[in-house]
Amino acid sequence: MPATDFTLTSIDGTPLPLKDFAGRPILLVNVASACGFTPQYAGLQELHEKWGSKGLVVLGVPSNDFGAQEPGGEGEIKRFCETRFGVSFPMTAKQAVIGGNAHPLYRWIVEQLGEGAAPKWNFHKYLIGRDGELLDAWPSRVAPTSKEIVGAVEAALAGR
Repeated sequence: MPATDFTLTSIDGTPLPLKDFAGRPILLVNVASACGFTPQYAGLQELHEKWGSKGLVVLGVPSNDFGAQEPGGEGEIKRFCETRFGVSFPMTAKQAVIGGNAHPLYRWIVEQLGEGAAPKWNFHKYLIGRDGELLDAWPSRVAPTSKEIVGAVEAALAGR
C-alpha cells in the first residue's frame, strides 16, 4: 500500500487525497506554530518555491501532539502560516501523528519503518517518492534546506 492511498483533510476542511499527488515526491512534515522549530516554515516555503513547479509537494500537517504547541484551530493556523511565513504549500487540518489516535498515514509510516520512525517532536520530515513509498526521514533538528534533505529531494525529483 503506497502513501498515495491515504486521504487527509485540507486546512480548509475539504478532502485531500494523496493520490492527487501521485507521481510527485512529497515532503511530509508535522508542524506547529509555537515551537522552537517553527522558523523552519521559511525553509519549507523555500523548497516549495524552488521545486514545486518541478513536482515536489511540501505538505504541512499541523499537530498538537508535542508540548501542546499547536493549540489553535485551522483558521488561526492558516492565518499564522500565511502572514508570518508566506506559506503557500498545502496544509492539512490538525492531526494526531503519534499513538493510537494518529492519522492512518502516520500509523502506516510506523508499520513501514518501525516504531522508532514515529515523529519525536514537531517538524519531523518524511520524503515519499513518486511511487508513494517512503524514501527517507529526518528529525526536527535537520533543517528543510539542509544538504541531506535538498540532496534527497533532488534525487527524488530526478527519479533516483
